[in-house]
Amino acid sequence: MAWEWELLAGPDTITEGPVWDGTGLLFTAMAHDEIRRYAPATGAVTTVLQGVGGANGLQIRPDGSLYACEGDGRAVTRYGPDGTREVLADGFEGRRFNSPNDLALDEDGSVWFTDPRYRDDQAPRELDHDSVYRLDPPVPGAPDGTGWTVTRVTFDTTRPNGLLISADRSTLYVAQSDYDAGSVRQLRAYTIRPDRSLGDMRVLHDFGDARGIDGMCLDTDGNIVATCGWELSGPGSRVAVFAPDGTVLEEHPVPSGRPSNCAFGGPALDHLYVTTLSGHLYRTLPGRTGQRLALP
Repeated sequence: MAWEWELLAGPDTITEGPVWDGTGLLFTAMAHDEIRRYAPATGAVTTVLQGVGGANGLQIRPDGSLYACEGDGRAVTRYGPDGTREVLADGFEGRRFNSPNDLALDEDGSVWFTDPRYRDDQAPRELDHDSVYRLDPPVPGAPDGTGWTVTRVTFDTTRPNGLLISADRSTLYVAQSDYDAGSVRQLRAYTIRPDRSLGDMRVLHDFGDARGIDGMCLDTDGNIVATCGWELSGPGSRVAVFAPDGTVLEEHPVPSGRPSNCAFGGPALDHLYVTTLSGHLYRTLPGRTGQRLALP
């Protein structure tokens, strides 16, 4: 059954990073350097934070702490409920990150994130790789000055984008979305070992020459709901639903623009919100419910 789409905002600048905060949807307006909020009760879109380092991906913990990948700021940050900004990490082994893009939170308090470099201007690049990292919080009782620890977990990615942790914490899903000549666009699954390093990689879906996945989220059956595609090749701009083994279960064209990210929302997490590269915010009833992850 085809999804029916409701336009809530836009078009405008690139919208990204949708995340449900319990009663509304937060998302980023990247060129305006803002985090905005859509309130379903009124239909209003308001700016809640400005000067956010070109924030892209967002995630939130139950205590209201908002985590952001700041592409222009080249940092992973955390905003308190009062808007206070804290830089958790801005580099690896003494070199600045490329452009943190998207993130996932886990039960241990860690932040997993991707760090591609999509910009045409590569001059500011300090790292010679585009990787996925795990950012671990300070150990309780550690000496003063011991901050968050950054660990590189992928060594085979170029332009990693969206990522997800499976509900059973056994798998890290990564969108390998590189558009340089000779590169690949794939949905990948990495085994998460007991020490939280990554083991074997499996390619779940290969997009060929078409645009691969940008952002994704999980439903209650463990399926991957992903924004992907473009008008230049392949099946077009759409939201696709993949089973955990990569089987394509559904594909739904978006009304306009290349979709950038998606998130379940609403009191029952039965609405799907979708952002686009042309600045739209859409909502649909997908007949699926979002996964409620157990986060501290």
